[in-house]
Amino acid sequence: MTGSFLLAEPLGSGLALFDMDRDGDLDVYLVQGRLLEPGKVPNDALLEAPTTATRDRLFRNDLVETGRLRFVEITEDSGLRSDGYGMGVAAADYDGDGWIDLYVTNLGSNYLWRNRGDGTFEDVTLASRTDDPRWSVPAVFFDYDSDGMLDLYVGNYVDFNLGTHTVCSSDSGYPDYCGPKSFRPEPDRLFRNRGDGTFEDVTSAAGLGDEFGPALGAIAADLNGDHRLDLYVVNDGAANQMWINLGGRFENRALIGGTALSGEGIAEAGMGVDAGDFDNDGDLDLFVTHLMGETNTLYRNDGSGIFTDASLLTGLGPPSLARTGFGTGWFDYDNDGWLDIFVANGSIRRLETILMAGKIYPLGQPNQLFHNLGDGRFVEVSDLAGRDFLLAEVSRGAAFGDIDNDGDIDILIINNSGDCQLFLNLAGQQQSWIGARLVFEDGRRDAIYGLLRVILRNGRVLERRAQSSKGYGSSSDSRVLVGLAGASEVEDVRVVWPDGSEESFGSLPVRRYHLLRRGEGVGRQ
Repeated sequence: MTGSFLLAEPLGSGLALFDMDRDGDLDVYLVQGRLLEPGKVPNDALLEAPTTATRDRLFRNDLVETGRLRFVEITEDSGLRSDGYGMGVAAADYDGDGWIDLYVTNLGSNYLWRNRGDGTFEDVTLASRTDDPRWSVPAVFFDYDSDGMLDLYVGNYVDFNLGTHTVCSSDSGYPDYCGPKSFRPEPDRLFRNRGDGTFEDVTSAAGLGDEFGPALGAIAADLNGDHRLDLYVVNDGAANQMWINLGGRFENRALIGGTALSGEGIAEAGMGVDAGDFDNDGDLDLFVTHLMGETNTLYRNDGSGIFTDASLLTGLGPPSLARTGFGTGWFDYDNDGWLDIFVANGSIRRLETILMAGKIYPLGQPNQLFHNLGDGRFVEVSDLAGRDFLLAEVSRGAAFGDIDNDGDIDILIINNSGDCQLFLNLAGQQQSWIGARLVFEDGRRDAIYGLLRVILRNGRVLERRAQSSKGYGSSSDSRVLVGLAGASEVEDVRVVWPDGSEESFGSLPVRRYHLLRRGEGVGRQ
């Protein structure tokens, strides 16, 4: 914040947890912002005026090499020079060489960084034809046309620059940030991977060109069970889009499918989104975070791609009214076999109570953790998650993964104008678990969007999907971890690959990670 109330200031940013060097532990990429007006200095007491231009930062995890969790910054040696006004990042192996690459979105031109496999990255944005000079926030790698190559969706927000900037007022008459309705929304982009290192813009050909809004969140998922990846886009103050994949072309079925608006028929201020099977009925449900004064929304899937707003019935709605949610994710923090939910909070408009107390950065709000009771209801357990968890930060992106490889999911949070926070999970180890990295026949490429199906001795079936892009402008661990609710062994472990074929890998040992390669199981059809 500089006092100019530029719309971009309170929105960023995201981060990525990904295995950059294929050594079996998770490295960290942090997306950064910068001052938008030359000569200005931030009025946030947490920051000093930067003497050099800020840029994104890359940290290598030395856990596997040293036996202890330790990060070393390698930004300078990596060749990364992402110094734009950063918003989000998508991590995936777009060129199929076995090394995870990064697509970084900005207020302005984006970057595609190709991982060379030697600890360095090269800027291939122009060569790959994936740039977008507008204000992009979410990005998702997914194979929409089932040709075995990852395509790229880029969601754009609004037409904002210093020339279009305007200042609004709070309810008490103080100068404050304007909302997205003060600006024109920008159209999104879909890039098809040609397999030769380049992409082609197929936005119109795929049916995505006519409907768009101020996009802040997006996720790819099979929402109607037909083994095609659909795309759900969350807009800020406008109706969401649920792009159902009809076989390489999309149709927006958000309105008929019940996910365009809230249960009351209101277009809400969507920020972050994740898909997960919270009720263990075999289909993917959606969770969307919203602005303070609106409830976060849980859309329950009936299995056919028709959803109902279950925010009130599940208990997730009312506790979110006093918060503005951004990053979010389904994850089983206690390994009891039921997906819980985390929400990263932080206001985008100045909070009067904090402002009256004399704070110069009055946007902080505590984050929230909700425990799945297993009967369709959730209870907030934020106050049990540790003292530091309750700090009032301006949290934005959140990434999820087993960062210390101990069998439970940890959370890394990036805060606007503040330190990032790494919360290590100390609860999940009390229950048994099984983890897997799903890969294709070559053993190098991750089979993201594959499904791990674990069958317990008592007949209970637990399913979790491999995915990376989720939440708000962030990417998470693409390995799959399944909490076994205390079971000491499993009957069978099966993988449903992205093309719908299924293989059995038998009764694998628990409390360890396994590399599951397509073609090495039994019964693939």
